Amino acid sequence: MANLKSQKKRILTNEIARQRNVNIRSRMKTFIAKADEAIDSKDAEAINASLSPALSEIDLAKKKGVIHANSAARKKAHLQHAAAVALKG
Repeated sequence: MANLKSQKKRILTNEIARQRNVNIRSRMKTFIAKADEAIDSKDAEAINASLSPALSEIDLAKKKGVIHANSAARKKAHLQHAAAVALKG
């Protein structure tokens, strides 16, 4: 347990930030899962409807600092490539 008053405040602030990060990361994962499900079904309409929101959520998580920029780029590239393969074949 912290002894300093400022450190006690910092513990509270860190917990609030952690909860926010968990919320953003969970939302991002949900959108990615929906996009993956649409890609697996190879339904062009579902892919087009779910891919754009998933990419936006990844960008939002990157912008908020929840995930690293390279991680965001990797996730987006993976989704886009999988969608392209599903729509082509």
